[in-house]
Amino acid sequence: MLNLRFFCCVLFVLVAIGSVSAGDLVFYVSKDGDDRFSGKLEKPTAERSDGPFASLQQAQSAVRTVRETTPDLKGDLIVEILAGDYELEEPLAFGPEDCGKGASRTIWRARKGDAVRLLGGKILRDWQVVTDPAVLEKFEPEVRGKIYQTDLKAAGMLEYGSPDSGGAELFFGHQPMQLSRYPNEGFVKITGLLNEKPTVLHGIKGDLSGKFQFEDTRINRWSVEKDPWVHGYWFWDWSEQRHKIKSIDANVLEVEPPYHGYGYRLGQWFYGFNLLCEIDRPGEYYIDRAAGVLYFYPPGLPETSESLLSRLDSLILIGDGSGLTIRGFLLEGCRKDAIMVQNGKDVLIAASAIRNIGGTAVNISGGENCGVQGCDISTAGAGGISLSGGDREKLVPAGHFADNNHIHHFARIQRVYQPGISLNGVGNRATHNLIAHAPHMGMGFYGNDHLIEFNEIDDVCYESNDAGAIYTGRNWTMRGNMIRYNYLHDIEGFEKKGCVGIYLDDMFASADMIGNIFLRVTRAAMIGGGRDNSILNNIFVDCVPSLHVDARALGWAAYHADEWIAEAKEKGTISGIAWNKPPYSERYPKLVNILEDEPKAPKGNVIARNICLRGVWDKPAGFWDMSIEEKARPYLKMEDNTRLVLDGEKPVGTDPLFVDPEHPEKAGFRLKPESPALKAGFEPIPFEKIGLYQDENRASWPVQKE
Repeated sequence: MLNLRFFCCVLFVLVAIGSVSAGDLVFYVSKDGDDRFSGKLEKPTAERSDGPFASLQQAQSAVRTVRETTPDLKGDLIVEILAGDYELEEPLAFGPEDCGKGASRTIWRARKGDAVRLLGGKILRDWQVVTDPAVLEKFEPEVRGKIYQTDLKAAGMLEYGSPDSGGAELFFGHQPMQLSRYPNEGFVKITGLLNEKPTVLHGIKGDLSGKFQFEDTRINRWSVEKDPWVHGYWFWDWSEQRHKIKSIDANVLEVEPPYHGYGYRLGQWFYGFNLLCEIDRPGEYYIDRAAGVLYFYPPGLPETSESLLSRLDSLILIGDGSGLTIRGFLLEGCRKDAIMVQNGKDVLIAASAIRNIGGTAVNISGGENCGVQGCDISTAGAGGISLSGGDREKLVPAGHFADNNHIHHFARIQRVYQPGISLNGVGNRATHNLIAHAPHMGMGFYGNDHLIEFNEIDDVCYESNDAGAIYTGRNWTMRGNMIRYNYLHDIEGFEKKGCVGIYLDDMFASADMIGNIFLRVTRAAMIGGGRDNSILNNIFVDCVPSLHVDARALGWAAYHADEWIAEAKEKGTISGIAWNKPPYSERYPKLVNILEDEPKAPKGNVIARNICLRGVWDKPAGFWDMSIEEKARPYLKMEDNTRLVLDGEKPVGTDPLFVDPEHPEKAGFRLKPESPALKAGFEPIPFEKIGLYQDENRASWPVQKE
């Protein structure tokens, strides 16, 4: 009997290992497992004397034991998790003792082909139709009898966070539901100011008192709500804030401080939320935080789909370790960032799906050579992937990367400055990503020597203006950044008032825009008063305008440059950087003498060998509609650009000869061999390489654009 049992165990190990390399050690976790087992078998034996673990915690304990007792393990140490939902009581926390050693990596992965969910929320199952007359009278008559409630305290949920951000969220049928709001779509406008604390910014009048008027009388009924809030773009189109409502009286709304820093102005937009009385369409919900009761108007019967309420702040925390891979999971249901990596080295998040979270999907800070590859990220409350690392004083790169990720429908809660991908520090890269459907930025970068390449971005900045699909700004020392071979399309801004494709804001210096394609993008490539930038070999189709170059530091933005110049004289630094000493003086020779070379002027910018079809190229107009400000034009080097635009109904310029000029994207933006642009030195753009690609680390294929 002992020999038979030994034979069976050996057989199961061989089957379980499958394609794993010789020397690898595998532990298994299964919903059918037992923490008293060894974890080395994928399935329990017939006698149930051995098999997989039941819990992730036991697998983690086994990994730590191996790392402690077998420091010279030659192969990888693998935790393979079988199909099922794993509700976490606390985040999975990985330290150095959980990670790789030497050439041996630690790999946590879902079994190939299995759906393995790591949940940070509570599945709610006990629902009843609302019958309390005092509650029913708050609802519109047509929805009474359709709204359900559940006792969160009875379900073990005792803490719900704030409606401001980071609070408990409800997901039904694997989709985020809407915290009750009015209006259901869009916004209402500020129609009057009381001018108790008037302010003027850039010539625009506002009020700092936290009071304003509205016309929609329906808002007055919010005055009896327990915990009403408003969310608005109160002064600028790129700066939003949530406020608890202090009072509502006779079409005047007053918010609780802290007030919006820029104040409030006429015509700006807001909506109300966290309002029990405004549950009026399927998908809306409200949490009575004092009573611990959740009210919900479900899109279908509650028992037909899963109801998940977020509970944990995060799902996976990785600190200081190296040689760790997280692969193939579906993660959802946390209130803040799903995966956080701090000071890691060679940490890889791959082939996973992250959805229905309150914060950023993956946040990597410090360390080196960590990346996110092949992941599908959607419905994040904040951004998609944040990469921060490298030493800016020494210009030491971190080498973090975001590659081949599909990131869409993000920034649900924090609406601005939460990009799909953010690069910070030195020497990080974003390549082959598809980013779509966001109220504000698609990508942001800050620092030095970053690479943004082969990405596709569309339908971003749809709820904001004066915003960039790819954005950075306000620094003379953040140099060496490359933005090439990206495809930006259908980006027009809120109410089609306009935004920006690639936005170098407020005197940002030394970024190269090379070989990018812009289709139906307003102010496609923008140099906002900066210097030593290049716009080379790009394609602009139906962009109004294609270019925006200004000399703002010679005018209204001079105060920024004055502060940098004063710092240089007093402290010997610009924005904290010793700009005229190694390594900066060696790496960026144009920066060394900036103070002696008209520092406020937009000098050193080159615009060459670009193609513009239709739209607007460089026609001056009002400030935000202009292509090139006249004060900036003498400083520009412009040559060998091929453009065919309309002057009224008359074509003006030289036809670049696209293969399909009406729909150039369908032909891959290819040019005919006799194209004058090619003769002028234009180099064909490898359009076929842009965007996602299929490989073993891709979470899904083919990818369906949402």
